[in-house]
Amino acid sequence: MHKLIFLSLLVLLYSVKKQDVPKNGKVFSKKNLIAWCIVPYDTMKRSPSARAQMLNKLGITKFAYDWREGHIASAGDEMDTLKRHSIQLQAFWMPYGPNPVFNKHYNDIMNQLEKRNTKTQLWWSYGSSEEGLKNKSQEEKVKYVGDMVKIMARRASGIGCTVGLYNHNGWFGEPANMLAILAYVNMKNVGIVYNFNHAEDQIDSFPSFFPKLLPHLIALNIAGLKNGKPGKIVPVGKGDSEQEMIRLIAESNYKGPIGIINEDTHPDAETGLTMNIDGLKKILRSLGYTDALRTYN
Repeated sequence: MHKLIFLSLLVLLYSVKKQDVPKNGKVFSKKNLIAWCIVPYDTMKRSPSARAQMLNKLGITKFAYDWREGHIASAGDEMDTLKRHSIQLQAFWMPYGPNPVFNKHYNDIMNQLEKRNTKTQLWWSYGSSEEGLKNKSQEEKVKYVGDMVKIMARRASGIGCTVGLYNHNGWFGEPANMLAILAYVNMKNVGIVYNFNHAEDQIDSFPSFFPKLLPHLIALNIAGLKNGKPGKIVPVGKGDSEQEMIRLIAESNYKGPIGIINEDTHPDAETGLTMNIDGLKKILRSLGYTDALRTYN
């Protein structure tokens, strides 16, 4: 009888202990990180080769390509260089705004990807401008933007790519609106890219809408956030809100890639990425995600 009670207590203690142990946070392992916003936000103005060498040095194996007018001519060279350095082109930032598929670079980007048989995510945002949405009902806005997405998604499907709706402020950046567009488009190669960097005003509501985004998330970019200070982006680990958001992500069933965004962290992309990685390690340590933390050794 005493033995039975003892065994029962052991089972109970094991069960409680198991529930108290957080998930291992492996989604934040180093091999799952994407370097993001390191092209136009790098005062070192690295060439494709120098950028790839920098990523190899940091041990980052995924890269999302953002650009400005002067960079697009070397996009093909960038793709070739990444392959030589065993770095995956995780995403390509697409021209955004009211008429993205009529942007002069749109066909160039698609043709370069097709020529190199590069299958990647195409991150697209309508942007923060409300141009084209004025005087439209909610249903009309969803259709107007959704029809653009359909055009892009059909072309992307033909070359094995996916389209990611990327929150970038404004009406388009609201999770409920992104989900409405996704439902309207209803195409398998369209998902959502959620970006901390343009979600400062969504911090408090993140726990409620994140589960709704989960089934559709194809990428998630983190940054340091200070609640109540819109536009104030700090290095990961220096904010007051990103740790709890990271915990929710780690303990969900999200298994996609994680972007480390440099944009406003440091003028030198290598220094900025290092600062954000160190901040993420600090958070992983604080949350007890030792399995993920080991991948940075």
